[in-house]
Amino acid sequence: MKKFVVAAVGLLALSVSSASAADLGPRMVTKAPPMYPVVYNWTGFYVGLNGGGGWARKAWDLQSATTLAFLPESSHTLSGGVVGGQIGYRWQLSPSWVVGLEAQGDWARLTGSGVSAIPGLVDNSQVNAFGLFTGQVGYAFNNWLLYAKGGAAVVGDKYWHNNLAGFTVDTTTETRWGGVVGAGIEYGFLPNWSVALEYDHLFMGTRTLGFTNVNGAIGNTDRIKQDVDLLTARVNYRFDWGGPVVARY
Repeated sequence: MKKFVVAAVGLLALSVSSASAADLGPRMVTKAPPMYPVVYNWTGFYVGLNGGGGWARKAWDLQSATTLAFLPESSHTLSGGVVGGQIGYRWQLSPSWVVGLEAQGDWARLTGSGVSAIPGLVDNSQVNAFGLFTGQVGYAFNNWLLYAKGGAAVVGDKYWHNNLAGFTVDTTTETRWGGVVGAGIEYGFLPNWSVALEYDHLFMGTRTLGFTNVNGAIGNTDRIKQDVDLLTARVNYRFDWGGPVVARY
């Protein structure tokens, strides 16, 4: 009798357990939320330094004192080093497209000379400084950025004639405005640091300048055409104000 009671109790417990499990229904499986990759963030205010080299071409035309016509005087190439800084802001519109604004200022020492058509004189040109004010559009491959730029350029120039003994005969200076186009490739090697290589071409046009001799009197008048090419390496620090960019597919 005792064995029968124990067996009955066990059977009843098994039935209750099976019924409870059946009432629970199928087990709910919780699906993990999708994972979106976080790409490199180009948005934000940045400052940086740059340095490299530049080349310029100067074509001098001398104005005749009698006919006032401009006649070729000399053409020569300038070269030298540049160093300066840049400041700007970029907006990353999507994981791929980036736009921005930038101002750049550099000290320069591009110099060159050519033999003048005026007997016994040498024409000398020097670019002392330049500034660039540009807009940018770029295409990002995560932490790589290819970009193009364009806008306004300004240069500070100095010109002078010297005789064959090396003494200055007359001189003039100018600040000239023109345009610039350029392109670069930039690599973000840390979340806020990047390095870049950039090429720029400056279209500075033609301008007529009067020279002053050593006695302060007006000397020759020249029409001078110039353009400038720049190749610079850059390093930028971006302030992390934009937050991460998340790629959604």
